[in-house]
Amino acid sequence: MKQRTLAAVAVSLLGGCSLVPNYQTPELPVAEQVGTAVDGGDHATLPTLPGWRTMFPDSQLQELIDSALSNNRDLRMAMLNVAEARAQYGIEGAALYPELAVGADGSRQRLPADLSGSGDSRVASQYGVQLGLMSYELDLFGRVRSLESAALQQYLATEEARRSAQLTLVSEVTAAYLTLMADAEKLRISEQAEADQQRAINLIRRRYESGLSTELDLRQAEIALETARASRAQYARLVSKDRNALAVLVGGDTPVLAMRELTDPAVTPLTGVPAGLPATVLTARPDIRQAEHRLRSANANIGAARAAFFPRIALTGSVGTASGELSGLFDAGSGAWSFAPSLSLPIFTGGRNQANLDLAEIRRDQRVVDYEQTVQQAFREVADTLSARQFLAQQEQAQSALVAATARSLTLAEARFEEGVDDYLAVLDARRALLDARQQLVSVTLQKLTNRVQLYRSLGGGGQADRPTLVGDAVEAPSG
Repeated sequence: MKQRTLAAVAVSLLGGCSLVPNYQTPELPVAEQVGTAVDGGDHATLPTLPGWRTMFPDSQLQELIDSALSNNRDLRMAMLNVAEARAQYGIEGAALYPELAVGADGSRQRLPADLSGSGDSRVASQYGVQLGLMSYELDLFGRVRSLESAALQQYLATEEARRSAQLTLVSEVTAAYLTLMADAEKLRISEQAEADQQRAINLIRRRYESGLSTELDLRQAEIALETARASRAQYARLVSKDRNALAVLVGGDTPVLAMRELTDPAVTPLTGVPAGLPATVLTARPDIRQAEHRLRSANANIGAARAAFFPRIALTGSVGTASGELSGLFDAGSGAWSFAPSLSLPIFTGGRNQANLDLAEIRRDQRVVDYEQTVQQAFREVADTLSARQFLAQQEQAQSALVAATARSLTLAEARFEEGVDDYLAVLDARRALLDARQQLVSVTLQKLTNRVQLYRSLGGGGQADRPTLVGDAVEAPSG
C-alpha cells in the first residue's frame, strides 16, 4: 500500500498532477491479415468503402433507408443515449470551473424586552447582497479531471454505439429489401411454372380425350399443377412477411415498391475490397472503437480512485455588502466578505478507498478483455465473409449452368413425350428440376448480395465524416 501511494505521488509530481495510468491501446489479439490475398502483395493503400448511398444505388432502397434512419425506434433510442452521455459529460466538465452565484437576503426580527439586553423590546433588521464562490475543489491531484475524462470517453463510446446502430440498421434494411426482391422473384417463377403447367394439363387433357395419353399422365399433370399452386402460395406468403419486416425496420408503412430482379444493376451493391486485408482495418469498426473508448474511460477512473487517497481542498467565499437598514445597503463602510477554505485528509476509511481503487483496476482489466473479444469477433466476421464471397461466386456460376442444363433437359423430355418415346413422368421430373434450379439460383444470388452487405457492415461501413476526431490520446470534444 505504501509503495503504491509513493508511486502515485511521484506520478502526480512529475506528470502534471495526474494520477491516471499511461494509456496504451492493447495489441490486436489476431493474425496480422484477414483473409488471403490473391496477389500476395501488401495493402498499404486500401480502398475506402463509400457511404451507403454510393454502396446501395437503388433509389427505392435509399428511400427505405432514409425512412428507417428517421423513424426507427432502436436508432432513436441510441441517439437519446448519446444525448444523455453528452449531458453527463457536461455535468462532469462543469466541476472544473468555479461556481459563482449572486445572493440577496434580508431579515427582520422582534426581540422581547427580557432578551434585548437593553430592557426594551426592539426590532432588528439585517440586509445583504453577496457574490459568492460556492464550494470549489482545487483539483491538485486530478480527481475532477479524471472524472471529466472518463465521462468524455463514455460519451464517445455512446456515439460509436449510435454509429454501430445506424450501420446495423442500414445493413438490416438492405438485407430485408434484397430478401423481398428475391422472394418476389421466386413468386414470379412459381407463377410462371403454374401457368406453364396449366397449359400442359390442357394439352394432356385433350390428348387423353383423343386416346393419345393415359389417365396416369393426366393425374400426374394435375399433381404438378397443384404443386405449382402450393409453391406460388408459399412465396406470396413470404413476400407479405417480408413487407411486414421492412415496415418494422423503416418505422412506418412500406411504400409501393417495384419488384426487380436481383441481377438488376440498380439493385446490386458493388464492392472493391481485396480478398486479403491487414487486421488494422478492423479498428474502423464502431464496436471496436466503442470498446476502446470504454477502456479509456475505465483507465481514467483509476486516476480518480487514486486521487481519493490524497487531501481535498475546497474553497468557499463571498464578497458583498451588509447593513441593518435597507437604505444603507450600499453606503460607505457596508462592505462585507468571508473566506472559508477547507481541507479533508482521509486517515481511516475502513478500506473503502483501497477497495475503490482495486475495483477501478479490475474494471479496467475487464475492459481490456472486452476489447480483445470484440476484435476477435470482428476478425472472424470479416474472415468468414471474405472466404464466403469466393465460394458463393463459384456456386452462382455452377447454379447458372445447372439452370441452363435443366432447361435443355425439359426441352428434350417434352420432345420425346410428343413423339411417344417417353411417358409424361420424364417431363414432370424435368419441369420440377428446372423450377428448383431457378429458385435455387435466386437463393444463391441473394446469398451473394447479402454477403456483400455483411462485408460492408463487418468492415465498419463508409462515410466516416461524422466520427469524432482522435489524435493520439487527444480527443476533439463535442462543441456546445
